Amino acid sequence: MESLAGLKNFYKGKKVLLTGHTGFKGSWLCAILHYFGAQVVGVSLKPNTVPSLYEVGNIDSLVYSYICDIRNLKELQEIFEREQPEIVFHLAAQPIVLDSYTDPVYTYETNVMGTVHVLECIRKTSSVKSFVNVTTDKVYQNKEWEWGYREIDRLNGYDPYSNSKSCSELVTDSYTKSFLNDLGIIVSTARAGNVIGGGDFANFRIIPDCVRAMEEGKEIEVRNPNSTRPYQHVLEPLFAYLMIAQSQYMDADKAGNYNIGPDETDCITTGELATIFCEEWRDGAKWHAIDYNAPHEANFLKLDCSKLKTTFGWKPRWNVREAVRKTVEWSKSYFVGENVLDTMQKQIKEYMKEE
Repeated sequence: MESLAGLKNFYKGKKVLLTGHTGFKGSWLCAILHYFGAQVVGVSLKPNTVPSLYEVGNIDSLVYSYICDIRNLKELQEIFEREQPEIVFHLAAQPIVLDSYTDPVYTYETNVMGTVHVLECIRKTSSVKSFVNVTTDKVYQNKEWEWGYREIDRLNGYDPYSNSKSCSELVTDSYTKSFLNDLGIIVSTARAGNVIGGGDFANFRIIPDCVRAMEEGKEIEVRNPNSTRPYQHVLEPLFAYLMIAQSQYMDADKAGNYNIGPDETDCITTGELATIFCEEWRDGAKWHAIDYNAPHEANFLKLDCSKLKTTFGWKPRWNVREAVRKTVEWSKSYFVGENVLDTMQKQIKEYMKEE
């Protein structure tokens, strides 16, 4: 795998703009980039959960933050013109499948037109050299088959969230071919599987539901125990995003569309994940399945990540049990009032195998 120490050296001093920096993944990415010594500019709405990792981790102290709706093109352009970033990561999105059924218009406005606005700003900002659009494993037309989807498979997400992310991929491809290639701006998209880790407070996600149940002294309720997903610790895709952006910056031939997911043995059911959580949490943690009349969600989803592995020599560092263990470690430290950012930086160093 590309040297993680090399990543640290590459990003030191570079101006990096990321959208969605107040979210779960965005907060962790801010912490990594700050540790690397990058100049981090964040563009996002205010955190959408209470509590939020951004606030409890004091992430605001690590970045130059703009609270801005990416649906506002004029304001977004002013930020790009002022900051002149070299590298851009686009994470801002309406990220919840069930919420997309409740408000599909907002989901499409944010996930499709928001991407258009980011791409338009990049097109007009000569300082930008490398761009990574973060989408999802759910962009594929899901046929519930047993093998992993490849980057060449058809994009056609079912629900408004997944479909809007498919559209985001298509918009990115069009802008790349129509404008950005000619401008020398190198572009990739990253399709990551389900992530877990400390500080995710979102609704309708299994690990946050588990942690909330522990906090409230309740038994965990699991909605879809037989659904199979590619679970991975949040640091896995984030380091992959950083690796892709660095590699294409140095070599344009590395640009492309990349699946990012765990090894096949870590594609497990939600029920299996809940069992691992209970084993790692201990203290009598238990779960049970509940009937839940929810809108359609894919039952079986797995990624083929051989392109990422072949291109970069990449492989996951933490298996699903280690990912759950790190999540439990973070959550318990948060409950007892330890410094959240210290815990994040400790886990980043452990992931990088640094002292």
